[in-house]
Amino acid sequence: MTEPTPAQQQIMGFIESEAEAGRPVPTRREIAKQFGFHSHRAAACHLEALRNKGFIEWDRGKARSLRVTSPLSKVRSRIIDIPLFGSIPAGSAQNREQEAEACVSVDIQSIGFRPTRNTFALRVAGDSMIGKHICDGDIVVFEHGPEPRSGQIVAALIDRKNTLKTFLIKNGKPFLKAENPKFPDLIPSEELVIQGVFRALIRKARE
Repeated sequence: MTEPTPAQQQIMGFIESEAEAGRPVPTRREIAKQFGFHSHRAAACHLEALRNKGFIEWDRGKARSLRVTSPLSKVRSRIIDIPLFGSIPAGSAQNREQEAEACVSVDIQSIGFRPTRNTFALRVAGDSMIGKHICDGDIVVFEHGPEPRSGQIVAALIDRKNTLKTFLIKNGKPFLKAENPKFPDLIPSEELVIQGVFRALIRKARE
C-alpha cells in the first residue's frame, strides 16, 4: 500500500478527530478551509488519492459519508521523534552549546533505520561538506556511541570546538577532512571526540 503524504496524513487526522469528537464528518469545502486550500478541488484531489490508496472511502452521492478505513495510528506507529540539538558548524570548528531545541519527526521507513535513544539531529550551518551533498540548513541525523570508520561523516569535538566533517585516519592518526576545497583539514592538537556518526540527511525544499 502506498503511504499517504504528510498533507494527506493531516487530512486523515482531521477526519478522525472530528468523528471522535462527535461532530459531523467534514465536507470537502470544510477540509479546504481547515488547511487553507484555495479551493475545495484541492481537498477533493487529496481525498481521491487517499481513497485510491485504501485509507478512506465514501458513499457516492451521499453527503458527509467520509470514513477512514485504514487507521492513521498504523501510519503514526512508524513515526518517531528525534531530538534536535541546535546547529553544528560545517566550516571552521566553533564553540557551541548543544541543547535540545525541538524534535524532528521521521518515518522509520523513509530514513531506513529505527532510531534509538542515542540518535540525535543537528542543523547544518555552513558549506564545508557540499562535496558530500550536505548543505547549509540541512538537518543531519547521527548515532552517538559507535566508533567511526575511516571515511564516515561525523559530528566531532576537536580541541573543544564542534564541527561536521569526514573522519579519516592517515599513518595511524585521525583527522577531519572538509568536503570543500575552500576549507582546510583539521588535525587535533589536543583531543578529538566523536559525538556522533552520520545516519541520515533531512532536507527541506528551498523556497
